[in-house]
Amino acid sequence: MFRRDFVKSALTATSATLMGGAAVAANQAAPMTGKHTFKLAYAPHFGMFQNSAGKDPIDQLKFMADMGFTALEDNGMMGRPVELQTKIGETLAKLGMTMGVFVVDKGGNSQNTLAAGKQAHVDIFLDGCKRAVEVAKRCNAKWMTVVPGDFERNLPIGIQTGHVIDALRRGAEILAPHGLTMVLEPLSDSPNLFLQTSDQTYEICRAVNSPACKILFDIYHMQKTEGHIIPHIDWCWSEIGYFQIGDNPGRKEPTTGEINYKNVFKHIYTKMKANNQNFIFGMEHGNSKPGKEGEEALIKAYVESDSFTV
Repeated sequence: MFRRDFVKSALTATSATLMGGAAVAANQAAPMTGKHTFKLAYAPHFGMFQNSAGKDPIDQLKFMADMGFTALEDNGMMGRPVELQTKIGETLAKLGMTMGVFVVDKGGNSQNTLAAGKQAHVDIFLDGCKRAVEVAKRCNAKWMTVVPGDFERNLPIGIQTGHVIDALRRGAEILAPHGLTMVLEPLSDSPNLFLQTSDQTYEICRAVNSPACKILFDIYHMQKTEGHIIPHIDWCWSEIGYFQIGDNPGRKEPTTGEINYKNVFKHIYTKMKANNQNFIFGMEHGNSKPGKEGEEALIKAYVESDSFTV
């Protein structure tokens, strides 16, 4: 529901394949054939591969599977026609792919904020949760993104936090019986947003105290807001339900910025195996280059970042 005031349309360029048979001239990528076998469940968005797969979302899904991606993320799923939601779910099942997050929408009210404690805002949130249950059934989703909205500047922070916790508890009561989980995402987009850091989100999830309320740890946003990525992941681990990816600066694919994603992925993978857990890693970023070239570069970046050894 509360995530952005608008759902960003699918990120522009994406995929083909890279490496291939024979030796390649220096600094030149070879075309690649066949699936990659990734250690982690990376989830592209619709639009990321449209230069290679075309604009039809089902064709894009098939291309993702061909490239070895095992999950999908679609922020705008709630706005898609019911028939397409169902078709996406059916196609994911046939391809053996998992549905990642979609955004629980605000019902057209971009000013809605749970921190205010206003019943009208809570009602909009709860209505979004109820509608999200039906969408999740159609597309075989388990996770949905929630952002509580802006600060309510005329209230103390503790009162705002209490309001958010109360609303999220009621949302969790709607989602939990269906085995669904809202993942709360702290963002770096604006200083006006209530939810800013991973430790703040951890505190709220502990207070809500429900398997239906966990943290969406977006590595891009947390690098901007707090840095110290691996320790924050460790501190928040018990409440993390989902990860998202984007390098900083620029919010493009891994290897284009300052984050050492190979080390971050290795750390998460090692903890996952030690705790018998699995996560989806939403590819919520743009491409550093346009067209098919950008799509090839994106895949190459994920192959490289996923090539860690344990």
